[in-house]
Amino acid sequence: MGAVNHTKTRTLFLAASASLVLLTGACSSDTDSSSSATTTSASAEAAPTGTCPTAAPDSAGTPEWTLAGDTGSIAVVGSTDTAAPAVTVEAPFSVAETQVKTLTVGDGPVIADDAEVSVCYLGVNGRDGSTFDSSYERGAPVDFPLNGVVAGFQKAIAGQTVGSTVAVAVTSADGYASGNPAAGIEPGDSLIFAIAILSAS
Repeated sequence: MGAVNHTKTRTLFLAASASLVLLTGACSSDTDSSSSATTTSASAEAAPTGTCPTAAPDSAGTPEWTLAGDTGSIAVVGSTDTAAPAVTVEAPFSVAETQVKTLTVGDGPVIADDAEVSVCYLGVNGRDGSTFDSSYERGAPVDFPLNGVVAGFQKAIAGQTVGSTVAVAVTSADGYASGNPAAGIEPGDSLIFAIAILSAS
């Protein structure tokens, strides 16, 4: 299990309110990728750089990733320049191994394990399908060091390229093994994140 400097990371996230949810150390498990891809489109004006689109996702959009868990299943429609992502959960959803899916490949540099990144993300609890955190709802990205967030979130981003959109199904061990009551996360909950990677340094 890895420890996290809670003071440093909490300070980074205080300005982003509910984003405190990403903090905490967690044990590791292997990352597995699965395949399937289609693209979605939106007709609204593109969001300016440095913001997260707040428009609702296309409800008729074809999922870019579907995954049957050990229980339940998920379907993910990634974000676009104009719309937030959507995660549909057949609850309770759980996975025994963290799984990452690249939805769209960006053309930026590859992201190091210890990079400082700026991302837009949606976090959904697999137990009941509820959203526990969303920078899309706030309309603003969050900046943080990858070594200061839960292991599953780090696994989703490290090794990707800037500009990519990614989804990850995170085990409890790679998320919050002991739970996170402030976010409504209980011990054993698997989490799903849909992420747009804006920049890295």
